[in-house]
Amino acid sequence: MSWLDILRTAFYALRGNWMRSALTSLGVIIGIAAVIVMVSVGQGTQREIDKLVSGLGSQRLDVSPGAGRGPGGGARQSAASFFTLTEGDAEAIAEEIPEVQYVTAVLRGSTQVVFAENNASTSWQGVQPDFFDINGWQVSEGNLFEADDYGGNSRNVIIGDTVRRTLFGEDSGIGQTIRLGRSTFTVVATLSPKGPGGFGQDQDDVVMVPLETARRRLMGGMSLPPGAVMQIALTVTDARDLDYVQGEIESLLRQRHNIRPGGDDDFNVRNISQIVATRNATTSMMSKMLGAVAGICLIVGGIGIMNIMLVSVTERIREIGLRMAVGAGPSDVRRQFIMEALLISMIGGVIGIAIGIGGALLVGKFSDLAIALNLKVVGLAAAFSIITGLFFGYYPARKASMLDPIEALRQ
Repeated sequence: MSWLDILRTAFYALRGNWMRSALTSLGVIIGIAAVIVMVSVGQGTQREIDKLVSGLGSQRLDVSPGAGRGPGGGARQSAASFFTLTEGDAEAIAEEIPEVQYVTAVLRGSTQVVFAENNASTSWQGVQPDFFDINGWQVSEGNLFEADDYGGNSRNVIIGDTVRRTLFGEDSGIGQTIRLGRSTFTVVATLSPKGPGGFGQDQDDVVMVPLETARRRLMGGMSLPPGAVMQIALTVTDARDLDYVQGEIESLLRQRHNIRPGGDDDFNVRNISQIVATRNATTSMMSKMLGAVAGICLIVGGIGIMNIMLVSVTERIREIGLRMAVGAGPSDVRRQFIMEALLISMIGGVIGIAIGIGGALLVGKFSDLAIALNLKVVGLAAAFSIITGLFFGYYPARKASMLDPIEALRQ
């Protein structure tokens, strides 16, 4: 028999009991669909992690006031309850720790930004010169603040792309006067768009002003201690020095803040690389678990195919004997049953791929999970469906081919 004849015979055999064939392929359908959806979710999450790393910086440390636990293990107040970091702390870190590349102290808040009849609520950040290098901000039009702007009397402002589009549409807005809260400022530059951040926030919905200007004009009725800041951000020249620099910062700040041995720190140093590593490990573990679940679905589907094919062999013993009696050899019978198992798994694979792609798109549309469809994964799923049919269809096919024609005809 030619392969075309075998294919035609297998197709008619399956069509004769199509409901059983459809139910048999259900395990493969579920398994393939689960593989595609789960891998798409896993890769989408990994892509978000990569975006988070590029946004935060893999060589970065953040120092915040009054958070975390000190050596004594006591519970701490929230960072918003008091301010213990100062510009002097940032200057000391830059001067006394040579491994540090850039340092900036930061103030931040939210306000209403107004230009003509356009207005919106946005966030502002009071920054120092190194802020733009630490956070990877690039200027789209205009120029960054001059050295004189950081003296405290400046009314210059740099705006993000979302703010620019809200206030000026397609214009750059360079040289225009806008109002932040009760103070007027002149736009000197616009920032290149960054898009959504690692946690979904709009990074471009922001305005930047010099640190001292923010303290004097935007803090409003919020009274801060002299020189107090809300955050100190820094990067190191070599990522391998992150842990060492973190220890040096903690030691330096404990000394500057007169914290006795065993006392609780009034600050917290956050290592971005540790956060990212933890999230990577969690995502990897979840991906392996989801992959194992999908693999089990495929195995169960394959066992279902083998079970039904064994039942089919038992039901069709007389047919097999008749085929052998009219000249079909064991290899012809074996190929026919392998082709039937292969057709079941391939049809299930095609349906599973369609359901998997549709399911992944629906997950991305109706949930906050990131989805990344990969054609290689789809191809791999198709290959697995073929392998499943061949592997689990071989034993029933071999059993059918080894039947004695005379004994088969007696039944």
